Amino acid sequence: MAHRAQPVIGRTGTLAGGFVVAVVALSFAGLGLRAEVGRGLGPAEWAAIRFTVVQSAWSAVISVICAIPLARALARRRFWGRGALITLLGAPFILPVIVAVLGLLTVFGRTGWVNEVLGTLGLPGLSIYGLHGVVLAHVFFNLPLATRLLLQGWQSIPAERFRLAAQLDLPPAMIRRTLEYPLLLQVVPGAAALIFVICLTSFAVALTLGGGPRATTIELAIYQAFRFDFDLARASLLSLIQLVLAGSAALIVLWIIPDFPLTAGLDRKLRRWDARGGVHRALDAGIIALGSAFLLLPLMAILLAGLLGLPEMPSVVWQAAGNSLGVAVLSIVVLLAIALPMAGWISTRRAGGAEAIGLIGLSASPLMIGTGWFILINPVADPVPLALPVTALINALMALPFALRVLVPPMRDVLTTYDRLTRSLGLQGWPAWRWLVLPRLRAQIGFAAGLTGALSVGDLGVIALFADPDRATLPLQMYRLMGAYRTEAAAGAALLLLAMALGLFWICDKGARWRAEV
Repeated sequence: MAHRAQPVIGRTGTLAGGFVVAVVALSFAGLGLRAEVGRGLGPAEWAAIRFTVVQSAWSAVISVICAIPLARALARRRFWGRGALITLLGAPFILPVIVAVLGLLTVFGRTGWVNEVLGTLGLPGLSIYGLHGVVLAHVFFNLPLATRLLLQGWQSIPAERFRLAAQLDLPPAMIRRTLEYPLLLQVVPGAAALIFVICLTSFAVALTLGGGPRATTIELAIYQAFRFDFDLARASLLSLIQLVLAGSAALIVLWIIPDFPLTAGLDRKLRRWDARGGVHRALDAGIIALGSAFLLLPLMAILLAGLLGLPEMPSVVWQAAGNSLGVAVLSIVVLLAIALPMAGWISTRRAGGAEAIGLIGLSASPLMIGTGWFILINPVADPVPLALPVTALINALMALPFALRVLVPPMRDVLTTYDRLTRSLGLQGWPAWRWLVLPRLRAQIGFAAGLTGALSVGDLGVIALFADPDRATLPLQMYRLMGAYRTEAAAGAALLLLAMALGLFWICDKGARWRAEV
């Protein structure tokens, strides 16, 4: 009956999808106007392409390799605080990138905690800048994502299979071969490909941890060509290359990412009888402790350094915080105006191409869209006053794929379940949204809004192209403080930005669930 729900929700989904396509297509047209394909690529451009692919591949491989034992240990063990720890694994995803980078610098930087310990022991220090620093930051962000995907896969194995393995007294090596290795073969390629795509469009990490010309990504090369050289032709050509590279990788993700559950079971509570010995228990405990320390120490560093740096913040930080808050709220409004109609459109059988439209955020980077729109706006108006609205719009498009993944499944269930009732009552358009859809999707709408607000308030991307000192957002102002070696003030701004991101997410998520009946 899903194909009959279109009259109930109206036809605004086609308009929303058309708007998304128009924004990206016009940006693409602007790039095409300035891109000089015939000029070719120089050594610097080829070096940026190679570094982008290499760091993305290493980040994906290391993230997945580290996530396998961590997810396996979490799947095998039950302990106090396990649920809270798994929840914390999602914190780096909504953590502002520039804040996480500052936390990593506090722990692994030249004067960080790790180097202080190494110096005390008489060992040489570590450098976080360059390829290994970029990969380290990407592993910090994507290790939780890979762990959650693998843990979801492990939990999808029916409990009956482990019961049978226990009855047959299979050793751990045989359980790995018969149950766990087939799971890894199905889940690992999709997780690695997804992380590869995410790392392809990384900007803030390369901007702060890149080691010069040898550690420049395509995104950073676009920014340098635009901001420092104002070479729009070179920036446009690099943007098109970025689109082709990331778009091709995104299609591969759609092709190989797995579906869950893997097999059917009787929905019994999963219990593990394997690896109950002391050695295995100690090994799992050590892996969980190491993984938790790697993810939580930078957060602790941000908290400690930020508390000391709050009095050092200049007044421009508060103005930038207000700009960031305004951008985040506008992004939430734009996201909901696009995502809700598109979710209804995707939920119908006739909307096969709508889901592909919603995934544009995985392939079209913010800098690419921002560069295209700057080229279109610049001849007719001053782009600088439009910096904040354009940033809000592009941030909403970047969050659209994640919002649709949250909204589409419950939307499809609601439209299918109440289709006959709404038709018998003649409930269509806005009344159907008001009385049927929105009340039953409160929790999902709040989560999508909170996620969008957290990602938008901490974004350092498009605003770096457009902004002047009076229109800087908090991430950009924090980056400027770091560049001026005002570390204490930057740490205070980082704590404020972290509080804003988590606060927006909490207000939207919990506010939508308040007194909810579903």
